[in-house]
Amino acid sequence: MDDVERYIAERKKRDAEFAFGFDEGYEQFKIGAILRQARESAGLTQERLAEELHTTKSAISRLENHAEDVRLSTLRKYAQAVGKSVEIQLL
Repeated sequence: MDDVERYIAERKKRDAEFAFGFDEGYEQFKIGAILRQARESAGLTQERLAEELHTTKSAISRLENHAEDVRLSTLRKYAQAVGKSVEIQLL
């Protein structure tokens, strides 16, 4: 565990509000990172994917960088355009 991970772990123990905010923010970050990775693996630029989805590059950028309130239908369209599918798990 590096210094940053240690700091986060300790801070989460001390501060429930920080822990909740951090975990929620991290989940949103992960969704965007997964979307970007899928797009790049498909060999698509944001511009090309935007054309496929009949939207703008800035809309794709928002999905990849601020995925906190993305619709399931949007995720499905995005996934299909990059040759993937969406799987949801409740843990």
